[in-house]
Amino acid sequence: MPRYMQAEPLGEGLRIAIAVARFNQAVTDRLLSGALDALRERGVADDAVDVVLVPGAFELPMAAQRLAMSGRYDALIALGAVVRGETPHFDFVATAATIGLGAVARRFDLPITFGVLTTDTIEQAFARAGGSVGNKGYEAAMTALEMVQVLRIVQRY
Repeated sequence: MPRYMQAEPLGEGLRIAIAVARFNQAVTDRLLSGALDALRERGVADDAVDVVLVPGAFELPMAAQRLAMSGRYDALIALGAVVRGETPHFDFVATAATIGLGAVARRFDLPITFGVLTTDTIEQAFARAGGSVGNKGYEAAMTALEMVQVLRIVQRY
């Protein structure tokens, strides 16, 4: 019989860092609000959360790396909004953020969740930042908490 390991997104006693891109700030402010709501709901103390603002999504991996290097956090949450425009800039920024954040997570063996919206329109971004499609910041925070607990369970076996 296989052994299943699943965890609840519990936050009591955890330290969390959130790196937030200021570009498309009307969207990222909503993502941040959703993430903070999720952390509070799951027992993370306000003074156990550090929020770092960076210029844009491209800068998220560098901020995540420095936060991870500090050794102070149980998980990191990266929030941003990259909206497709008329040039290939979208592809470069979205790819750099995705690959960079994944590399930092693996290098430091630390849960880093990807709350970076990559949408075709600003309307789609707002829909995913507390609109009709929910709040991806909230979801990223819940995922971060769950991953901390999953890794703890796996480490015990």
